[in-house]
Order: sequence, then structure tokens, then C-alpha cells
Amino acid sequence: MDSDAPDRAPRTGRQRARVVGVTVVCLLAGILFGTSAALARQDRDGSPTDLVELIQQRDQQVQELAEQADGIGDEVAALRAEWASSRTGRILQQTDELAAGVGLARVSGPAVSVTLDDAGYTLATIPEGYSVDDVVVHQQDLQGVINALWAGGAEAVMVMDQRIVSTSSVQCVGATLYLQGRVYSPPYTVTAVGDPEEMLAALDADPVVTTYRAWADAVGLVYAVEELGETELPAFAGTSRPQHARVIREG
Repeated sequence: MDSDAPDRAPRTGRQRARVVGVTVVCLLAGILFGTSAALARQDRDGSPTDLVELIQQRDQQVQELAEQADGIGDEVAALRAEWASSRTGRILQQTDELAAGVGLARVSGPAVSVTLDDAGYTLATIPEGYSVDDVVVHQQDLQGVINALWAGGAEAVMVMDQRIVSTSSVQCVGATLYLQGRVYSPPYTVTAVGDPEEMLAALDADPVVTTYRAWADAVGLVYAVEELGETELPAFAGTSRPQHARVIREG
């Protein structure tokens, strides 16, 4: 028994080495077979196996998405057309059309400007028999020009650099003009877009403007009218909401 022990130990080590080697080979073979099977499944699923196929696949996807986008665009256009024909759409369209008339949109067209200015006298040079009030532009003079232009069919009116709307108030404080929170000194310029011939005729026929022109000739006030041609007036920049209201009770 003891004499056989030295020979039996080396044989056991070799056997273990052979077992480990076989195990490693089996593992490698399993990995190889598993990888091959996975690649085979990808091929069966239609997944790209090289760069050319990948590019072709992505190009097909882009074409499909583009067709979907075109279809969605057609649906949006149809919905917009349906909305425009609806009651809400018609109301909003009418609102846009009225915006220019109420001063909330820019207006372009042939224009006329009227400039009013003081006579330029000092206290020492005022002609005898006249006072300071006789040689300066008053609120009613400026308002008369504005009203005459509206009467002449003006589509839009601007005083100095501000658009006039229904809530605008032209006020003269001393020798200055107070308009929509800003103060201006003469000369005052009124610009109106509309039919020049009709507006000029309305200015000539207005009694307030006629009186001012007579005073201008007598004491040297400035009254200058000019046709401007194509002109753009800006939209009203302030708020159009009324700030005050009064309840009127009937009966």
C-alpha cells in the first residue's frame, strides 16, 4: 500500500488538470454558440448587420416620419379652416378689421399734416390792443383741426407722435399741450391718413379752423397745411380701457 502512494498522487493532479481544461473548452464553446445564436436571431429580426443597412433603415424611418408630418400638417390646415369659418373665428377676424379704426393697429395711406404755432411775441413786442391769449394756440384751436380732419373722413389721426383714439383728451395747460400723460410745447402738428382732398375741404369749411386762420393772418399765428403722400401712423401705445365709469339711473 505505501509503495503505491508516490505514483498515485501525480496521476490525480494530471486528472484534475484534464478536468479543468475540458471545463474551459466547454465554456468557450458555449459562449461561441450563444453568440452565433444571438446574431442569427438579429438577422431573422431584420436588424442591420452593417453600416449600409443601418443607413438605409434610418432613411426609411425619416421618410415615414416626413409622411406623418405632412399628414399632420394637412389636419392642422383643415382645423384652421374650420376654426376660421366658426363664429369665434369670424368674431376675431372682425376684431382685426376694426383694430385700425379704433387705433390699435398701424395705418398707412396718403396723409395731410397741419401745424399750429404761437405768434412768437414776447410781452414787450405784443401788438397794441392784443393780449397774450390772442397770440398763442389754444386747446379749442387744436381740437377744431382734429375734429375737421375726422369730419373729412380721416382713417387715423396722430397729434405730435401719439395716435388719437376715442379716449384721448387734448388739453392745453398754460402754453403747453398735455396729451395722454405727456407734455408738448408748440409748434403742434396734427397728422391724418385719409383722402387728402376731402380732409382739406373739411378744414376749409370748419368754422373753428376758419376763425383760427383769421387770427393767424391778423397777429402772426402759424397755420401750415402739407400733403405728405404715403405715410404710416403707429398704433395707439396706451391703454384703451376706460378708467372711470358713471351709472345713469333712468326714471
